[in-house]
Amino acid sequence: MFDTAAVRETAVLVGLVTPQQNAEKVQEYLDELEFLAKTIHIDTVKSFTQGVQKPDVKTFVGKGKLEEIQTYIKENGVNIIIFDDDLSPSQLRNIERELNIKIYDRSLLILDIFQFRAQTAQAKTQVELARSKYLLPRLTRLWTHLERQRGGTSTRGGSGEKEIETDRRDIRKKISVLEKKLQLIDKQMYTQRQNRGKLVRIALVGYTNVGKSTLMNLLTKSEVFAENKLFATLDTTVRKLVINNLPTLITDTVGFIRKLPTQLVESFKSTLDEVREADVLLHVIDISHPTFEDQYHTVNRILAEIDSADKPTIVVFNKIDAYKPIPEGEFDYTEEGEHHVSLEDLKTTWMAELNDRCIFISAQEKDNIPKLREDIYALAKSIHATRFPYHDFLY
Repeated sequence: MFDTAAVRETAVLVGLVTPQQNAEKVQEYLDELEFLAKTIHIDTVKSFTQGVQKPDVKTFVGKGKLEEIQTYIKENGVNIIIFDDDLSPSQLRNIERELNIKIYDRSLLILDIFQFRAQTAQAKTQVELARSKYLLPRLTRLWTHLERQRGGTSTRGGSGEKEIETDRRDIRKKISVLEKKLQLIDKQMYTQRQNRGKLVRIALVGYTNVGKSTLMNLLTKSEVFAENKLFATLDTTVRKLVINNLPTLITDTVGFIRKLPTQLVESFKSTLDEVREADVLLHVIDISHPTFEDQYHTVNRILAEIDSADKPTIVVFNKIDAYKPIPEGEFDYTEEGEHHVSLEDLKTTWMAELNDRCIFISAQEKDNIPKLREDIYALAKSIHATRFPYHDFLY
């Protein structure tokens, strides 16, 4: 666990420009990576990029770029390097030998944020299991800083294959214990979901930091923790939502992100089950974010991976109060040229094809919330009527 009162650490970021992602896209990813680092009190001082056909199998970046990074780190007293993509165990080992510095890749950074944010026993167990699975194949003679900075099991002095094998055995044992513990928690959560009866269940989904918890508080008049930081919500929260005498249940879920570590997807199975078992999805989007369309597609891809893409969905474009058209000429046109137009013009693009399953709101300013409640009610009512055809008096 990180000591928030301690002196903030500094880091350099590293990303690759490849045929699959151009320089503009890489800069977007690095901006997000900087925001991720800030979440656990790491200040970014410089970003490095390199154009390659594919990552170097030994050190991710080329030899010359690694030497450039090493020189900058030494001259400026930087103590962390963060890579925007995942490193293989061999890449991690080779870079450690060259730089002798704390190393993060994107998955490890996200795992640490989850560990920092986890509050309940369920979330803590899920994160610890995911982190242990991540660390297992990455144990080397130089791996000890990974455990020290992450508050894990204490390391023993000395090095050698014998101690590495002991560490591997300890982590495997830990994974087994955590998996059994999580199975019990998942069983309890499943029982809780079954006890909710046949009420229509609504799940808030979306990219991290789009305002889901703020919207949850507004709709249900509750006090779910909400903060302008990535992954402010890890624990599933369920509240009762009554509209026009029709009772429903609404769930606030963990936010998604690009390149979400597979270990987290596996470990957060019971949390994602809230999405799988929901009758209606409210897909919340921060329309003021410059890459909101990428975020929209990222969430849809993850929903497809967990077999939830075909559920009845209301797409909620949030933060219209913060939407600002980017002045024409500020950067070159891209396929997402809509960023240059007004909000009203933006509504006539692909969003118009969503028909009545699309709404523009500001949870912060409470703009258009009555209309959102009407849309939720209409959809929930149609589902409720199929389950309780004789309950027309409710409407």
